[in-house]
Parts: sequence; structure tokens; C-alpha cells
Amino acid sequence: MATKPVYLNGRYLPIEDAHIPVLDRGFLFGDGVYEVIPAYRGRLFEFEAHMARLDNSLACIHIGNPHSLEEWRGIFAPLLEDGTDQYIYLQITRGAAPKRDHLFPEHVAPTVFALSAAIPPYSARDTGIKAICLEDSRWQHCHIKAITLLANVLLRQEAFEHGGAEAILVKNGCVTEGSSSNVFAVIDGVLLTPPLSEGILSGITRQVILKIAETGHIPCREQAFSIEDLKQADEIWIASSIREIVPVVELDDQPVGDGKPGPVWQTMSRLFQAYKQSS
Repeated sequence: MATKPVYLNGRYLPIEDAHIPVLDRGFLFGDGVYEVIPAYRGRLFEFEAHMARLDNSLACIHIGNPHSLEEWRGIFAPLLEDGTDQYIYLQITRGAAPKRDHLFPEHVAPTVFALSAAIPPYSARDTGIKAICLEDSRWQHCHIKAITLLANVLLRQEAFEHGGAEAILVKNGCVTEGSSSNVFAVIDGVLLTPPLSEGILSGITRQVILKIAETGHIPCREQAFSIEDLKQADEIWIASSIREIVPVVELDDQPVGDGKPGPVWQTMSRLFQAYKQSS
């Protein structure tokens, strides 16, 4: 059975025929960035926001964006299907150099790879998940959406091995984000999320939640909060492009609130689904 094509350096080809050189710096050093862009009913969601974040990530690691906004649209179009919910995974590395060397090579074209896949159903979005708190052991530039995700992988795996679906990370006593998500908490009637910094990725779903909260008159602030504050929260959520907005109903083996998705999440989930339909 034919497989869906992927995009690699200007060509669409079956994924089993897509190969990169072993000297590609993404393979050798994790020297690259990525984006994950949902597409609902074949339409890219918050496309310009995702591309702005891509620009920022590329600039931070000194790689020029190889395509314009409209060129990216054209590249993604053949990977999408009308009427279905998918996501685009886009990865750009510095490219393949003549030799393995830590220094940036000169006159090397970036490697550009993209694929699409169905957005998997996530039933826990309605029932809630368990999470555990772990020390944030990642590097200092988490605002870059880099492909060097080993620390995130190890943290998420540790959470999984302790029965959790996500690790909520803590640095210097303050909550940063999840191992693959942003974190929100309802504390004293106000929806809080940690402010952006080099230690936090500017999540696109996070941006949408803040926008919806403002227009929907939901009290909301970007504000630092401690792990102690989090453990007293009435509601805790994680947010990401693929899982969307997921309530945490148990944290470190203790119920959050009454152990069920809370009323603020119920409102935000409804508003978010309406926003998706109108986008």
C-alpha cells in the first residue's frame, strides 16, 4: 500500500525513500529546530503564529529561514487533506557539513523535512490526567523550539514510569512548564500561567488561551507561581498544539480540586473549540 509522501529538500517522496546524510548536523549535534502545526479540516491553525515562532527559533541558532511565508504554505499544501484533522511536523537543521566539527560550517544548505500525520484522539482531554512534579533539568534556552529534546524525553519518561501522563517542571521553586506543554493553574479565581522567559517555550496554544481569556472575560494573568501554590490550585491544565487543553486531575498522587475537570476548564474548552471552528 502506498504511503503518504513527505517533503525533503524540495522533493515529495515516500517516507521510506527519505534519507539524510550521516554528517547532517541535526543527526550529529541536534543542531536544528522544529514546529508542529495543527491543521483542522485541512486548514492550518494559527499558521502565522507558528511561523513567527519558527523565525525566532531559527534566528536564535543563526540559521536563515529558507522560505517565505507563502512558500511554506505551498510546501505544506500537498501534505494536507481536506476535511481531516492533521498536524504538520517541520524540522530544519543546519545541514550536512563535509566533516564533523562543532563550529558552524560555511556555505551549507539547511536540511528541510516535513511530514503530516493524523491528530490522534485524546480521550483524556475530557477526563483529565495525572501529573508529577519534577526538577527542571533542561538547558537554559527553552524558548528555542530545538530538536535537542533528550532532557524532555527523560522527564516525560520518568513521569510515565510513575503513572503520570506529564511532568510539570520546577526550577528554583517556581513552576516553568510541562515536559512537552505549557502549564496553567486556577488560583484564587484567577487563571495563571508562568510569564515567558528563556526557560519557557512560547506555546501557540498558550497564546490562544490568553486571547480567549481576555475576550471571554476570564480573569487571567501571566504570573510566576511556586510549586506550593500549584498544589493548592483549584484547577491545573497543560496545553499543547496536539493535545490542546488538558485538565490535570491528580498531581503527585493527590487530587486537584475535587479530582475532576473544573468549571473554568469547561468554559475554556468550549471557547477553544469554537475558536478552532471559526479560524
